[in-house]
Amino acid sequence: MAKKTTLSLKTMKENGEKITMITAYDYSSATLAQKAGIDMILVGDSLQMVMMGDSSTIAATTDDMIHHTKAVMAGAPDTFVVTDMPFGSCSSAMTAIENATRIMKEGRCDAVKIEGGVNMAPIIKAVVDAGIPVVGHIGLTPQTTSKLGGFKIQGKGEAAGEVLKDALAVQEAGAFMIVLECVPAELSTLISQRLDVPTIGIGAGNGTDGQVLVYHDLLGLFDKFVPKFVKVYRKIGSEIEAGI
Repeated sequence: MAKKTTLSLKTMKENGEKITMITAYDYSSATLAQKAGIDMILVGDSLQMVMMGDSSTIAATTDDMIHHTKAVMAGAPDTFVVTDMPFGSCSSAMTAIENATRIMKEGRCDAVKIEGGVNMAPIIKAVVDAGIPVVGHIGLTPQTTSKLGGFKIQGKGEAAGEVLKDALAVQEAGAFMIVLECVPAELSTLISQRLDVPTIGIGAGNGTDGQVLVYHDLLGLFDKFVPKFVKVYRKIGSEIEAGI
């Protein structure tokens, strides 16, 4: 399967083809994702939770993201790889450009992901204008869960309009794709229909242009909690434990 590009991903949306994305944080998981034919891999700052055992993603650093991206690129060189910009790495346009440039040059990934909507649109535009492909991320943004009131659905009721504004602003800023996390299914479907760029849902219903899940969640490898929207496709954690 040929490596996806930003253009081919948009064509998939136009053709009604679903885009598959999975997180990976190391060589072995990336290798398996590529063998399975996944369209995109996300080196998520969720590694701070599922790999490091932390209670949030906040402590992940740019160096951490580069370290894990290198391993993923070694395991999946023919898969489109996106790396999260961690908390604090986008505090200004210049800081974001510097950190995104490092991630691209040292990690060798294909794009970066930046959390935030209207408030982050100017920074997203600056990074895109610097020649770096950007995936947006709105709805539940894990880096700001304390401000959002925890890990819960965003965009219910009157708040739906704000999420739609975020989506349009991020698209206008130049993002080639937008992740919608924990957004009501009806709203995510509406946003997906309104946008020209593909949407990737996580806990946002099946009306998006694709789906992303955390590797450890869908395989039953993370023992602290499983989000209620996650379907566990294989419970291999207990098998690994038995083998050990």
